[in-house]
Amino acid sequence: MSFTGKATYSAGTTLPELAEDVSDLIGIVSPYETPLLDALGDPMREARSTYHEWLEDALLPNRDAVDDGTFGDPAVDTEFGVKHGDRFRAGDQIQIEGSGELMLVTAVDGDALTVVRGYAGTTPENLANHQVINILGNASLEGADRPAVRFTNRARCGNYTQIFTAAVEVSGTDMAATQLGLADELDYQKQERLRELIRDLENSVINGGRPASNPQGGPAVRRSMKGIIQHLTTNVFTTGDSGFPTGNDLDEEMINYTLRRIWEVSNGKVDLIVVGGFQKRAINGFLAGNRSYGANDSTFTNLVSLYESDFGVCRIVTTRWMPQDAVLMLDSSRVSVLPLAGRSFHFKPLASTGDYECGELIGEYTLELKNEAAHGLIRGLSTS
Repeated sequence: MSFTGKATYSAGTTLPELAEDVSDLIGIVSPYETPLLDALGDPMREARSTYHEWLEDALLPNRDAVDDGTFGDPAVDTEFGVKHGDRFRAGDQIQIEGSGELMLVTAVDGDALTVVRGYAGTTPENLANHQVINILGNASLEGADRPAVRFTNRARCGNYTQIFTAAVEVSGTDMAATQLGLADELDYQKQERLRELIRDLENSVINGGRPASNPQGGPAVRRSMKGIIQHLTTNVFTTGDSGFPTGNDLDEEMINYTLRRIWEVSNGKVDLIVVGGFQKRAINGFLAGNRSYGANDSTFTNLVSLYESDFGVCRIVTTRWMPQDAVLMLDSSRVSVLPLAGRSFHFKPLASTGDYECGELIGEYTLELKNEAAHGLIRGLSTS
């Protein structure tokens, strides 16, 4: 072939037609991973109604707090107020948290206690308002009648299901034509829309909320589920809160403080720490002061995948859908994402009124988060 001086892609009709060289794989750059859903796994059951309910219970509390701002001589000040008098009985041994003094409750009148100070030879100490009181246990009298019955009421909790939908439509021409990188345009569009819906499901599980009025939905009100963050109230800590470690940068002291508080108020076993990208890098930095390398090491590793503390072993889950200023701590055994029975993600073909094939991807899901006090949340962390 004689030299023409032309590049092959512009050779025109004087050269044989060149075949296209296009890979049969289509690259997707948009993020669609769902690491939290993957960590939680598939649920063992389905929701049976648009309002999914579960029961929660708790033991009688053995902690309270002082609710009295007037104290005198600790040796003779035998009466003081508490926040919840119904938690105490005559015969209870009590102790102020951080104090060596034992006290014995001799009478309970509403929210006022009468006690023996310096019980069992301990030394009376000054009291202050809002101090935490631990109820050690009750000492009953020999031969006494049974005490008054006390019990807790089971709580009925629930969450609404949320419908996730996406439409698919492909023309008859597209169905018939040979496509680059795929065999079936309709099937490809189903896969793409499904990836989007599962991505949105994880985002809603973390951040979603439900309407303040008519949460069951209606002709003009969309039904939506309450996400994990909106469920949590007990162990929610914000940088700057009284008692919370100082500073805005995530550190081990903050993580351990939150794990300890969860441990103190529940029997939850936190096994997932859920973070965004910035806070994940902060957790990786926990190792910075303890890292060492040999002369022949050629790999730099800066990664924390598991965090082991006195309160359990936690897997670190990094998801794009977490607020960047937040850290979630979850007991995964108490968290499930459930489909409504028969309504897990599926494709529903719809009648065509023209030269096209169409349908709808549908899924209806809810979040079941049991015992919100078994989980925790840190907010207000620095993000830069």
